[in-house]
Amino acid sequence: MKIITFLYNNKEEIGIFTNEGVLNINEINLSKKFSDMIDFIKNSTKDDFEIIKESKPNINVDDIKLLSPIIRPVHDIICVGRNYIDHIKEISKTNQEIDVNNFKLNYFSKRANIIKSTKEDINGRFDLDSKIDYEVELAVIIGKKAKNIKRENIKEYIFGFSIFNDLTSRKIQKDHKQWFLGKSLDDYSILGPFIVTIDEFKFPIELDILSKVNGQIRQNSNTRYMIKTIEDIIVELSSHMTLEPGDIISTGTPSGVGMGFNPPKFLKSGDIVECSIEQIGVLKNRIK
Repeated sequence: MKIITFLYNNKEEIGIFTNEGVLNINEINLSKKFSDMIDFIKNSTKDDFEIIKESKPNINVDDIKLLSPIIRPVHDIICVGRNYIDHIKEISKTNQEIDVNNFKLNYFSKRANIIKSTKEDINGRFDLDSKIDYEVELAVIIGKKAKNIKRENIKEYIFGFSIFNDLTSRKIQKDHKQWFLGKSLDDYSILGPFIVTIDEFKFPIELDILSKVNGQIRQNSNTRYMIKTIEDIIVELSSHMTLEPGDIISTGTPSGVGMGFNPPKFLKSGDIVECSIEQIGVLKNRIK
């Protein structure tokens, strides 16, 4: 099931995206009216989903504008750094072997007061930096409160998956010697186009992941090459902190980012960036 936030008649709505059209879930008889995606993730019931499955689309796709499925996140986005071996090697410029069994992930947060969506123009902030980079990542959307979760129960706590483009200012990142500020500029968080519910996926999660700039393939990998799996990440995070419904965990990017090329291939004004993940869809944005 592809769940969306969309604009219809100048109003934000929650719905189900299908090939036949869009179902506005607040126009059918569910357990309550949902104010936004976070409310739906937190409070929807199994009965609600059964009713949704039996309902038909009531809006033409051409009459809506897709928004980020989660526009205003509950907390800062939880990001995972250095989770693909090939990406570690491209940014460190080394072929040194990595002990994956004892490897420790880099966790960091990314501020996003408003998350952008597919087909929206993105302010690259070239007034601050000319070294703007793209990073396609699989985003995990937490479905219910999670603390000290056991590996065998992970699927119960995941609402679904989406695509995240973790835009980054490499200059600011380098100048400040940490990642928060250079990744937290307004417009630098892009999510969507849908949240695809967990029941659509088989574990282990092995999905093709790809990015293009102006039609040229830059990143081309599969989530099977993550050093730490989704299960690893949620077990570790939930052993240290409480995860809440609607929390976004972005699980890292493969090789092929702009800074990894020689010479680097950073984004320019007017570039079209596409981020795609198998079974989910495509995020497409113009950088201005």
